[in-house]
Amino acid sequence: MLQGLMRTKSVEQSIAEADEPKYRMKRSLSALDLTVFGVGIIIGTGIFVLTGQQAARNAGPAIILSFLIAGVVCALVAVCYAELATTLPVAGAAYTFSYATLGELVAWIIGWDLTLELAIVTSVVARGWSAYLHDLFNLPDTVAGDAARPDWGAIFIVVLLGIMALFGTKLSGRVSAVLVAVKVAVVLFVIALGAFFIKAANYTPFIPPSQPAEKQAGSDAPLLQVLLGVTPQHFGVFGILAAASIVFFAYIGFDVVANTAEETRNPQRDMPRGILASLAICAVLYMAVSFVITGMAHYTRLDTGAPLARAFDEAGIIWAAKIIDVGALSGITTVILVLLVGQTRVLFAMSRDGLLPRGLGAVHPRLGTPWIITLVMAVAVSALAGSVPLSQLTKLVNIGTLFAFVMVCLGVIVLRRTRPDLHRTFRAPGVPWLPALAILACLWLMLNLPVKAWMRFLVWMALGLVVYFAYGRHHSRLGRRLRR
Repeated sequence: MLQGLMRTKSVEQSIAEADEPKYRMKRSLSALDLTVFGVGIIIGTGIFVLTGQQAARNAGPAIILSFLIAGVVCALVAVCYAELATTLPVAGAAYTFSYATLGELVAWIIGWDLTLELAIVTSVVARGWSAYLHDLFNLPDTVAGDAARPDWGAIFIVVLLGIMALFGTKLSGRVSAVLVAVKVAVVLFVIALGAFFIKAANYTPFIPPSQPAEKQAGSDAPLLQVLLGVTPQHFGVFGILAAASIVFFAYIGFDVVANTAEETRNPQRDMPRGILASLAICAVLYMAVSFVITGMAHYTRLDTGAPLARAFDEAGIIWAAKIIDVGALSGITTVILVLLVGQTRVLFAMSRDGLLPRGLGAVHPRLGTPWIITLVMAVAVSALAGSVPLSQLTKLVNIGTLFAFVMVCLGVIVLRRTRPDLHRTFRAPGVPWLPALAILACLWLMLNLPVKAWMRFLVWMALGLVVYFAYGRHHSRLGRRLRR
């Protein structure tokens, strides 16, 4: 039984199945499209909120160092994704990589984990989009915003972008390109205009003296605090690291780009370019915005839900707030669109492998997209976003993402040992040490998440195991082939 659970699907078999007429998707994406997708999903609420909040709560003006540290950790993981995406250019990303390296059970756990993660984060971001729409156009509270039940604004944007995703990644990429251009233009506007209002005195002290943070109690406490009794710190060196562990999640999204490998014209060349270029662009923008707004306003004034607008208000440029809202709305729209594309590709790969009903993975003969799964997820996510308060579930997304990162980095080490003969157009440097360092960094971040996040994660995994042993294990395409 254990051998059956650890069965792996060869790289050659995965690539061959991706070329079957029933499941073949249209290859239309270039390196530029992938970069646009990456920037589109990475730059969202993080640049408009986390930059100021974490400066005020943990790092002071040294928040720029927190973004640098988080960016380096993400780069370690990103090169692992790039190697596997070029070696195994098939939809599913972390799920598919795990199937080829760590076995079917681990792959199922990753796919199940990503299903929840991407659905929740899409719903949360859709609620945020609705809130910005409400504020920008002064809509009634019954139509959009935090108080709306149902939230028609969130439902509208998920359904609209779900239909757009149905018509292909090329169309989604073109729309994303326009919205990303607006978003980046607003970010550059913030940097360029804000630079004229920087006051050098606001950078003193650059690293504020450390202060003990209030210990959390019960399930709200970080696991590290429960296990080792470590007292969290604000400011100082440990404050910079604490902020880095939070702003790390502002970079998440490059992993979703790997889900589109099967729809990329030349994945061996373009996947590394798209993943790493989008991450580098976003890191520079994050650090530049952090530098500017902590220079415009003292970091103690930035603990607000709209720190960029607060910084401009402090400088007397009140009219800039509306422009920032437009940028935030554009930014969040691209995040929702790319997330919808990403989650349908994970489910498509699981369906093609038989771990979910195979009929769900049918590809539309004209559009070249998994149309049934796209429609199902658009309906499910719009219902979730429109009716359920999701704020308490967001930390579950973080732990799920980090778990997937650990498995991908481990997969690089395993595949290098088990299949040294494979042609790799892109090779992560320093294997096994670099992936091992990335694994340790991700585990450290996981230990800093609350106990209740771990509890929810384990409950969801247990439910996933029930589904796997009740359905997936018996209908697995690979399992059936091996039993013949």
